[in-house]
Amino acid sequence: MAVAAVLRAIFGYCFLILITRVVGRRPGAQLTPFEFVLIFYLGGLTLTGMVADDISLTNAFCQIVTIALCHYVLTWARTKFPTFGKILDGTPLTLLERGQWRTDVLRGMRVQDDDVMSAGRLCGTRSLEEIDLAVLERNGEISIFKVKK
Repeated sequence: MAVAAVLRAIFGYCFLILITRVVGRRPGAQLTPFEFVLIFYLGGLTLTGMVADDISLTNAFCQIVTIALCHYVLTWARTKFPTFGKILDGTPLTLLERGQWRTDVLRGMRVQDDDVMSAGRLCGTRSLEEIDLAVLERNGEISIFKVKK
């Protein structure tokens, strides 16, 4: 019974990481996909262990420890193998460069030019001409680099 719970935990964790990567990033996100999954999944596992048909604290403990170990192993693998880290975390993407929108990237990441302009206003820019480069970071935040005067 506990082995099945551990296997369900591993599958659920890996599945949520995959879904997080497929769904993509949105501007304004402050947490990495790993942090989202870890926070929500562990909370869900804890709740499941408390209120599900199997209210065994042993199963809940096994699942939580399993996810913590999975997270540790994936974090270790990200630092040990940079390519693996790029697959899991993604890479920064250029949205705007020297006044030219990268429409394929905007469309692919489901980001609108208004999102970029909003990030620009937060940095003190008033118009598109003041922005030299806009980058969608790995955590979903948009970085704005102003034109040098």
